[in-house]
Amino acid sequence: MNEFFREVEPGKAYRLLNHGPTVLVSARHDGTDNVMAAAWACALDFSPAKVTVVLDKSARTRALVEQSGYFVLQVPTVAQAGLTHAVGTHSLADDPAKLARFGVELFGVDGVPAPLVAGCSAWLACRLVPEPHNQQAYDLFIGEVVGAWADTRVFRDGHWHFEDADPRWRSLHYIAGGQFYAIGESLTVVNPEA
Repeated sequence: MNEFFREVEPGKAYRLLNHGPTVLVSARHDGTDNVMAAAWACALDFSPAKVTVVLDKSARTRALVEQSGYFVLQVPTVAQAGLTHAVGTHSLADDPAKLARFGVELFGVDGVPAPLVAGCSAWLACRLVPEPHNQQAYDLFIGEVVGAWADTRVFRDGHWHFEDADPRWRSLHYIAGGQFYAIGESLTVVNPEA
């Protein structure tokens, strides 16, 4: 944890995902930690805040989420592009030292039974909302946000400030084959008067 790590007001937690970033999903069960990348995650509801994420049946992280009932979605940065790609393309099942090999640094927050990934710009700790049919048929998981935090160098006062931050803090948006885009410039549109 760093000096810029601050809690985000629950009513604004959806804004951490509203711009469609690639996320890192972390979970812990019975002494095993894992982190994977996911491109299909989004905000679902405001109050209480809820999110969705697609976790394939082959993902070891999925099993940890199902067993523990908790997960964390975090927004990785451009500076973490290599780490994000690595944890998204290597399985804990095949490489038990995956996290150490790729330099994934984890930390904890009181009351959250899943690890958080250091260096990200935002974190949403979630309690699994069990929906067995959706999980089995569509690999779709719903989480109720039980805690949200952001790095104030890029998210503060309930808003992203990518335009004022070092470009290494921009969020990643995955396409395919190792290709990401970083979030672009801010555009503000004023509604015309009726």
